[in-house]
Amino acid sequence: MSRQLVLIRGGGDIATGIAHRLFKSGYSVVITEIEKPTAIRRTASFAQAMIDGEITIEDVTAVKVYDADEIGQALKQKKIAIIIDETGDVIEKINPDVVVDAILAKKNLGTDISMAKIVIGVGPGFEAKKDVHAVIETNRGHHLGKVITNGKAQTDTGIPANIKGHTYDRVIRAKNDGKIKHNAKIGDKVESGQVIAFVGEQEVKAKISGILRGLIQTCIYVDENAKIADIDPRGEREYCFSISDKARAVAGGVLEAIMYLEKD
Repeated sequence: MSRQLVLIRGGGDIATGIAHRLFKSGYSVVITEIEKPTAIRRTASFAQAMIDGEITIEDVTAVKVYDADEIGQALKQKKIAIIIDETGDVIEKINPDVVVDAILAKKNLGTDISMAKIVIGVGPGFEAKKDVHAVIETNRGHHLGKVITNGKAQTDTGIPANIKGHTYDRVIRAKNDGKIKHNAKIGDKVESGQVIAFVGEQEVKAKISGILRGLIQTCIYVDENAKIADIDPRGEREYCFSISDKARAVAGGVLEAIMYLEKD
């Protein structure tokens, strides 16, 4: 394996921004994911390679692999490798220089400071110098992307980002448990009140007009109140398929943390 090897836990849109930035900066990148990812912004998430086999986002390709040998092959082909691994078992097999927990679960799901010489936690749930070597702030605002080397990130506000005056109403949550079935696709222009999906037999309607920027993978079983879709009122279809400003800011923080800790 490459000496400059980074393993990222999670392949959602924020993790994808991190993976993309590190790959472009010369690091070899491996992503671990669950078998059926629940990413909303699937067209801007390397996690989608778990479903489709591979995905290219802004000229960087991630490919699904099944073992450590295939990880090595993917890295030699200048691709990001993504593998099913919920518990971090692959870490001992490939011995990465850096581990980044970007699952964004708002709690630590098993990442430990001993996993690599540099371990970074993204968002709430980690404490620098205890669970990880550094924490990256994910709350929007003045400190977004800040590297924290002593202490914790801010508590999650639970408030979606304000886009053209819309916060809670642009994010759609399931009203019941059940399997999701699409009635629209990411990138579609939708109108307020339009049925964009079904959860079981229950209609899922858009609350505002705009571009359907995110929609959880079809046939995934979701729980009541789970986030399942995201509408962007700006109407820019391109935003559905590219890395967000927040993901780029957080990614910059991760890169800064790695460079600082390597020097230190």
